[in-house]
Amino acid sequence: MPKRTSASISRKAHAKAEADFTTWLMMAKLGGFDDLPPAAQTWLMSYRTRLEAKVPEAEATAATIREMYAAYYADMGGEGEAPQITPVAPSEARPRAEVVDIKTARRAKVVGTAAASASERPKRSIPPLLIFVGLVAALAAIKFAFGW
Repeated sequence: MPKRTSASISRKAHAKAEADFTTWLMMAKLGGFDDLPPAAQTWLMSYRTRLEAKVPEAEATAATIREMYAAYYADMGGEGEAPQITPVAPSEARPRAEVVDIKTARRAKVVGTAAASASERPKRSIPPLLIFVGLVAALAAIKFAFGW
């Protein structure tokens, strides 16, 4: 089995820390704090302690996730101190040109389909209701013809 790189372990540990923290926090908010594993309760208690110390929520969340990340990094086999993870701002994560809203996508799809089908006519499908009505009419005709 190939050895994982420090960057690979780092990414996985950070993603796991973020996912676990948000899951545990939501479960605690929904009243399931006692059902969480002891490790989760410990992390959430340190988070709560930070909040009680008047640390802003965003900073308390980031600090807790950083601590969880460092612990997960060591557990996953990372050597030495966990590398610093720099969060990517949402505007940097995805260029605006790639974001498509529903209305634009529908218009683009309609325009693209019209341009593509100008040369060839697409097959028209028969609506299911029309098929059902046809079957009922055929059954009625057979019943009438044979007198059942």
